[in-house]
Formats: sequence, C-alpha cells, structure tokens
Amino acid sequence: MCGFLGRMKNCPDQYNEVIEPIEQIDYIHNRSPDDYAEFSDEYLHVGFRRLAIIDLEKGSQPMSYQDDRYCIVFNGEIYNYIELKETLKTETDTFTTDSDTEVILALYDLKQEKALEELRGMFSFVIWDRMEQRLFAARDSFGIKPFYYIETDDYFIFASEKKSLIAFETDNPVSQEALQHYLSFQYVPEPHTISGEIQTLKAGHYLTKTPGEDLSIHQYNELIFHPVNQPFTDLVNDTRLVLDDSVEKHMRSDVPVGAFLSGGIDSTSIVALAKQYNPNIKTFTVGFRHKGFSEIEAAKETADKLGVENIHKVITPDEFIETLPHVVWHMDDPVADPAAVALYFVAKEASKHVKVVLSGEGADEVFGGYNIYREPLALRGFRYLPGFTRKVLRQLALLLPEGMKGKSYLLRGTTPLSERYIGNANIFSEIEKKRLLSDYRQDVKFTDITGPLFKEARNYDDSLKMQYIDIHTWLRGDILVKADRMTMAHSLELRVPFLDKEVFKLASELPVKSKIARGTTKYVLREAMKGIVPDSVLTRKKLGFPVPIRHWLRNEIFDWAYNIIQNSPTEQYIKKQEALHLLEQHALGKMDYSRKIWTVLMFMLWHELYPGCNGK
Repeated sequence: MCGFLGRMKNCPDQYNEVIEPIEQIDYIHNRSPDDYAEFSDEYLHVGFRRLAIIDLEKGSQPMSYQDDRYCIVFNGEIYNYIELKETLKTETDTFTTDSDTEVILALYDLKQEKALEELRGMFSFVIWDRMEQRLFAARDSFGIKPFYYIETDDYFIFASEKKSLIAFETDNPVSQEALQHYLSFQYVPEPHTISGEIQTLKAGHYLTKTPGEDLSIHQYNELIFHPVNQPFTDLVNDTRLVLDDSVEKHMRSDVPVGAFLSGGIDSTSIVALAKQYNPNIKTFTVGFRHKGFSEIEAAKETADKLGVENIHKVITPDEFIETLPHVVWHMDDPVADPAAVALYFVAKEASKHVKVVLSGEGADEVFGGYNIYREPLALRGFRYLPGFTRKVLRQLALLLPEGMKGKSYLLRGTTPLSERYIGNANIFSEIEKKRLLSDYRQDVKFTDITGPLFKEARNYDDSLKMQYIDIHTWLRGDILVKADRMTMAHSLELRVPFLDKEVFKLASELPVKSKIARGTTKYVLREAMKGIVPDSVLTRKKLGFPVPIRHWLRNEIFDWAYNIIQNSPTEQYIKKQEALHLLEQHALGKMDYSRKIWTVLMFMLWHELYPGCNGK
C-alpha cells in the first residue's frame, strides 16, 4: 500500500526546465511510512511512499520497465497477479521481480488500456510512457483507492490524498456547489471535492494526458445489474464458492493479515472463510458503553464460536472528541458519518498487531443488504391509487407537523423514487438547506447527482434502482472513503473481499427475490453462509460499529458542540443561529436532529483544520 504525488508540465515551452520535487509529499507519510523514492525527467516528477506488504525488494517504486520506457507508481493490490504473470510469461520474458506492480506494467505494455479489464484488485496507478510522452492513470471499478488531480495553466498534478494538492489551488477553498451536495449526502459525491478546483478520477475510469494537450477521461467498466433467473440452490453454491475464492486471494501477503469483526453476517463471513487459510487470524472490535451501541459482546461470542482471537476496545466520549480533529484531517473532505471515528479506533488497535486487515464493506451494496431496499414492498399499495389521489395525499402529508407519525410514509408513497431517494443518507432537504446556508443556490439540487443514475437504471425495479444509486454514490463517497482514510491514518491496509470483480459478476446476476426474501435482506448470502458462520449471526440485527451521537449531543458533548458552532468562522457559509437552533431543539428532545447537527459540525471542524481555510 502506498501514496504518491506527481506533477507533469503542461506547457511545451517549459520543456527546457527541470521539474522540481514537491514538498507536499510529506502529507502522505502516514499512508506509506516504510519507503520513499522519486522519479524525475524533463516532463514529470513523482514522489512515492510505500507500506511494505510484499517484500520491498520485490516491488520498489517508482518502477521502470522495458529499458526505462515506462515508469509506474501504484497504490493498491492486484489479487490475481500470480495467475496473470503465468499467462504473460508465454508472451514476454522480461520479469525481474515477483511484484504485482511489474505485472501491471507488462500487461499495459501488451494491451494498453485493455489491461484494466484483466485486473482483479483495488488500485489507483499512474504510468508514464517516456517514448510517447503520455501519462496514463486509472482507478479500480469500485473506487476503493483514491486518485485526486488538479490542472493549472502550467501543470497537471495528481496525488493519493487531496491535502497534497491544496497548495496548487487558486480559487476559494470551499465550493458552494459541493457544500450543498455535502449537506444532502453527508459527503461530496465524486468527481467533485469540496475544494472546487480539485477533482477525483471517478471509479472505473482512466485518464490520459500528454503535455500541451487536453486531459482525456474514459470509462472502462460499468457496474450494472442484469438479473438472470437461476435455480436458487445454484446461486447459494456459487455465492459460497466465489466468496471463498475472493477471501483466499485477499489473504495473499508477506505479513500477518487480521480482520475487523462487528458481529454481523458480513464481517463474520469474511472471518470464517479467512480462518481456513489462517487459523490464527486476529479479529478487532470497538464499541461504546451506551446501551445498544456496542457490538463487543456479540463479536466476542462470535469469535469464540469461530475459534479466533478477538481484541476489543471501549471508546469513551472524551476519547471520541479528542480524536475528531485527527479523523477530520485524514478524511480530506468532510464526511459526516460518525462511524468513521469508530473505524479510526478499530484501525488503531489493529495496527498494533497486523499490517493488513480484511473487512466486510460492500456486502450491503452488492448483495442488497439495507432494509430500505424492502421499502418498495411496503409502498406497493400506492401504485394502485389514481394519480389525483396520490397528489392530494402528498399535499395533506406536507401539512402535517414534522415528526408526526405517518407523515414520512405518506410522503414516500406519493413521491416518485427518483425525486426522494438519494442514497443511504439524506440529511438536509432543499428547504432546510435554504434556511441553513448563507448563500443558497437554487440551481444546485441533489438530482444533479442522482438524476443521471436513475436514467441509467430506468429499467430496474425500485429495489434494484436503490441498490444502483447506493453503489454509485454512498459506497464510493462514504463507505470506502472512511474505510481507506481511517486505516491509512494508522498505516494499515484494508482489503474488502466483497468488492471483488468475480463476486460482483455473480451478484449482478442475482434476481431481486434472491436478495430480499423471507422478511430479510441478503437472503442468498445468509443461505450461502449456513454451516460456515454461527447460526446466531445469520439473523442478527445489523449494527456495524454504531455511535451514540444522538444521546451524547443532548448530554456529554452538548457544550463541545455548542462552542464549535458559536466560535466557528464560517458565517459566510452557515447561518449559525439556525445551526444553534437545531442543537437546542435536539437537546430539549423535541426532534432528533443529531445527523443534521453532526453534518454541520464536521464541516466546521474541517474548515478549521484544513490547509487553505480560515487563513491558514
């Protein structure tokens, strides 16, 4: 695992100048503390930091290939590199290392961008072709590993972390458009960042750049669903086999591999399958003392039944608040998911014992695990009502007091899915954003992000549409961002076997009835794991490192939150009186505004800490 920062000249008349190293590479020291190296020529300078998962001698970077024609920096892991190398040996005999990095180069040399179709793993990488004077960069299909870039008149600059690029911004450090999207989604959807000039390369895309020419971006892979009716027993067997194969390949490492364990079916499935390849695998769990917000006991019970060690920690409110600045700093953009803090702590514990951990991220999006995917079943009665009746019911629902029982149900039932579903988190409505923001833009709506996706998914049923939206927004913008940043904050590599090329290939063909059935979700996964995970796990309610901010904002951390809002120099963005009103109403128990308050707080903390903001 590694991080990189590079700068390429953009103007032909600069070619006689030597490009200088970039000091901002030090921002990503935590991502890759074991090794540092640089590459430089008349066009490009790139710095590279590496975390040693495979022996350093086997894959030092930047790596050159074909008599120095190509140079690569690569962040990630290719899990099928051994199989690819065996195939490539029939066409080339130029291998000098045992690394997956060299396999990427050999494959690219033979197939150019078509090489991406054969890679099974998580990655962002850059290949510089000195002969063609062409830079090629790509990001994995799910968006597991990050890739940021910025273009100026003089340079094209790219990095593994956004903070490395802040020095090259010339505009306002906060994009109003991105801020409005953040307040809707609790993260900034790709390819945007809250720093408007800096962009992310979208998942499943590659870019090319030649000095003096325009940047060119292309999609190489689409994550689409095409359900196929198959015997359910075949689906169960195939699910078990493909997951076992994925876990086996994700276990490849020269250092010990551990696993996060929350007590639910996703992480338990990964641990149970991993134990076959490492009987001594260590598992890691965190929780809180507040009743209903700890999975430690469930995880300990599960670990005992599986016969693996479980290392756990209880997080106190004081520790939680003390750690928040570190969480926000490593996140790059504000992400208002309280579970990020729990991930920070569990990664910190794991890093004391291992360099690599497996985790269950992606199972819900791939196998249909969120309870919201069952909503179309509950709302199907509205389909039989005349359009006029639905319109009247909607108008009546809008008149009901906020929080009144039945209001949400009526609104959801009478509003088209594409006008109300934005993914797993829906924080502020447009009306609420207008009240909160100092400069609300009427022309920026959440449908700018979700509209094109709903158009692509127009032939799916509603449950599958929701799944499609989540895999293209929530998974990439929240789940994988916090997983990567919080583990990398502790120089820990996270691997996610559910987000595997072959696993998704199978999952994309699953009929909806194989995922949402018998009053549950992820039905085929639960059936596939029977006899592998403890029976108690198969029906256990999903928690996933929950955080009691709803309770704490009324008591333990109310004063802290009040002071953050009161003292934050963000009046040009947020109406602080409105934010304080939400906090006070929440503290009085009149409404649960915890997620809205937390979203505001994380933006204010980000603004205070981030380079370029607040005059820093």
